[in-house]
Amino acid sequence: MPEPKVAPYGSWKSPITSDLIVSDTIGLGQVVLDGEDIYWIEMRPEESGRNVIVRRTRDGEITDVTPPGFNVRTRAHEYGGGAFTVKDGITYYSNFADQRLYRQVPGSPPQPLTPEGALRFADGVIHPLQNRLICVCEDHSQGEHQVVNRLVSLDLGDGAQQVLASGNDFYSSPCLSPDGLRLAWLTWNHPNMPWDGTELWVGEINGDGSLKKIERVAGGIDESIFQPQWSPDGVLCFVSDRTGWWNLYRWRDERVEPLLEVEAEFGMPQWLFGMSTYGFSSADTLICTYTQQGIWTLACLNLVTRKLERIDIPYSEILFLRVGAGSIVFRASSVTEPAVIVRFELASRQLQVLRRSNQVVVDPGYFSMPQAISFPTQDQLTAYAFYYAPQNQDYLAPEGELPPLLVKSHGGPTAAASNTFSLGIQYWTSRGIAVLDVNYGGSTGYGRAYRLRLEGQWGIVDVDDCVDGARYLVEQGQVDGDRLAITGGSAGGYTTLCVLTFRDTFKAGASHYGVSDLEALVRDTHKFESSYLTRLIGPYPERADLYRQRSPIHFSDRLACPVIFFQGLEDKIVLPNQAELMVEALSTKGVPVAYIAFAGEQHGFRRAENIKRALDGELYFYAQVFGFQLADKVEPVAIANL
Repeated sequence: MPEPKVAPYGSWKSPITSDLIVSDTIGLGQVVLDGEDIYWIEMRPEESGRNVIVRRTRDGEITDVTPPGFNVRTRAHEYGGGAFTVKDGITYYSNFADQRLYRQVPGSPPQPLTPEGALRFADGVIHPLQNRLICVCEDHSQGEHQVVNRLVSLDLGDGAQQVLASGNDFYSSPCLSPDGLRLAWLTWNHPNMPWDGTELWVGEINGDGSLKKIERVAGGIDESIFQPQWSPDGVLCFVSDRTGWWNLYRWRDERVEPLLEVEAEFGMPQWLFGMSTYGFSSADTLICTYTQQGIWTLACLNLVTRKLERIDIPYSEILFLRVGAGSIVFRASSVTEPAVIVRFELASRQLQVLRRSNQVVVDPGYFSMPQAISFPTQDQLTAYAFYYAPQNQDYLAPEGELPPLLVKSHGGPTAAASNTFSLGIQYWTSRGIAVLDVNYGGSTGYGRAYRLRLEGQWGIVDVDDCVDGARYLVEQGQVDGDRLAITGGSAGGYTTLCVLTFRDTFKAGASHYGVSDLEALVRDTHKFESSYLTRLIGPYPERADLYRQRSPIHFSDRLACPVIFFQGLEDKIVLPNQAELMVEALSTKGVPVAYIAFAGEQHGFRRAENIKRALDGELYFYAQVFGFQLADKVEPVAIANL
């Protein structure tokens, strides 16, 4: 092996290119079991981000279920999820273009189940006896400011709709008891988000499909319930954070009792429908996954002894967990392996990878291993992050040089960064740029109290934690304090813009569909998030002063470092004018600024060519700002005022 070359950080040539990242790469989503057949969603950037249902039969044959021209994605809550279900080989799914529900019998083309109009559907479950689909319905027929959410039942013969529950702002997670006689579901109202406070309700199902004897089982305005599910013997279980951690409970004999009390999270923020962290392998055995300090673990809980047994698998993130006969299926990823769909045999403890998100194998010599770190932040508190040092076996930096640092601020903001394999992070580190992925106060996975740090403090706590994380690494002598950049998408883009506007620690940044005007966001956003900022900032318009104080758009005079903006022109969550107004203000002021807009993209980029352009464009921008030479030719970005 040749001796490493000496070259400045940022200028290292890397085999982890943007072409590699988008080529043959797919997203893996919702998992559904139907007997011995396994179904999942694949998001394909090379097909303009189309979502496809894929089936794997018992003999191992893998085929597409949805034909070309169909995109399995619901716009309920705008973020979607829970877009399909399967029963006896028949799939039922939402098509993105028209938001109609379709039924597809094997060997036949899809047939619409619902009429054209303004309805969106999600989280469906098939009643085994009544030939009905129970699901969430979001009605936009009265306009975007009069959206109505309901729990409904659809006749699978003629599509006739029956309302089961209405009157609250939101519904989710309908689940049927094994005998089909009872239905449980979640509901909540503004200003709560589902991780703030939800209620768990149960009703008995009449012969005509309607409900009777409806009662609230658990939950409230300050208790978040996640994933109700019935055990094989008809006991209702669920996850609740009533003790400060999302733990497992059951409702039996008209009372709620804990199954386990531990400082770990068995739930997660319900941004999407159809999320699952546990299931039953028998009436006495529950298979689950939980997270501690940002790392997920698979386990088996004996419901008789209440003993939790860890199951060793080589993955640190586990999502969409489904339990079948003798096996479980889930999406997983690890520090060194990208997302995969995995089947795990419970008896033999054997793992089988069914589908990989890509076939990329990274030579360990180019791979930066994440380090879980904690660091002091404001008010004598502690925050968390994953640190990735530069790593490329072909290069060394000149003696005495410290690397630039790119701080990543995750979206949500009620979400979390994980330590799982990310070619997007390795893209930076293999070129000699360190990365700090911050789990600022408000992130999930650290208990309700940590999550609540952001209540009324968005734009303050997250900003402080990103700044303090960067300063910590500078003080430790690991990165160059004169070459600090910050990047984020959506809510992470807001944190990025706040950091750059209200602090002077960073020298450059990138906003991917980020919020610059909180008032515009609260006025223009969709129903699901329309009261989100009440908790994060304060009531609007009563506290309009706070919204203005924390909106970077009003303080562009304070922003004196270069920024690049990336924006989807079809974004309904953060409208394009949020970026465009900021770009105009910085351009007028004479601050170096760049703007790349993508036609046809929404909140997040799905098309391969746009993912590539955003990644390479951000790298090019930092190279121009920090003055390092790129090893590879990259399509230039027009930068005003540079």
